[in-house]
Amino acid sequence: MTGAPEVDARQRGCDRPVNERYRAPVTEPRRELRRRFHKQLDDIDAKVVRLFALVREGIAASTDALLAGDTDAARELAGQDQLVDALEADLEQITERELLTQTPMAGDMRYLVSVLRVVPELERSGDLAEHIAQRAANGLALRLTPTVRGLLEQMGTTCVELWRGAVDAWIDRDVDAAAALDAADDQLDDLQDQLMIELEKADIALVDALQTTLVARFYERLGDHAVHITERVRYLVAGS
Repeated sequence: MTGAPEVDARQRGCDRPVNERYRAPVTEPRRELRRRFHKQLDDIDAKVVRLFALVREGIAASTDALLAGDTDAARELAGQDQLVDALEADLEQITERELLTQTPMAGDMRYLVSVLRVVPELERSGDLAEHIAQRAANGLALRLTPTVRGLLEQMGTTCVELWRGAVDAWIDRDVDAAAALDAADDQLDDLQDQLMIELEKADIALVDALQTTLVARFYERLGDHAVHITERVRYLVAGS
């Protein structure tokens, strides 16, 4: 698994650039408190990006395991969600503590609130990736028709691209990313509709058809979460 990218503190989307945004006519003890606070914000952001990376990589790896019928890889991925859960709990605890013990300025307040809103969506997305891995561990894709497998592959590829865009939007504080991801999410919904039509006429066991429907639903929900997160970026940067 690749590490999360380095995040410059300037990318956090607060009121002013690094150093300059934190400068104010304060006493030395207060200045030291503010320095420690903004160091904590940098640490929080690094963990958020790490959580993004875990979810994105989990979606990609679960999709690969599903399509390749790699049951061993899928079983490994099915237990990886514990890492996501632990990081989510840690982030929520740290963020809530900073909100309670500090007096953040408007931009920093928006950042902390955004973290508390985004992190649960990341955790739920990690759960969805694990659900896909569980179906892959059962060798589901090996029992599907080529057309159904092809549609699942397109949904998986589109979903991975959506999450790559969501990660980049958070790191770059891209307020325009939501519109582009919303269009890709519409494509994901169209693929789901096509898959449902194909399942009605495919020669597939009922239990496998039902499991395939669930996998498609997982991808659809993952797309929604990616779009919601980019909408949070707009609030983080612009406050609206």
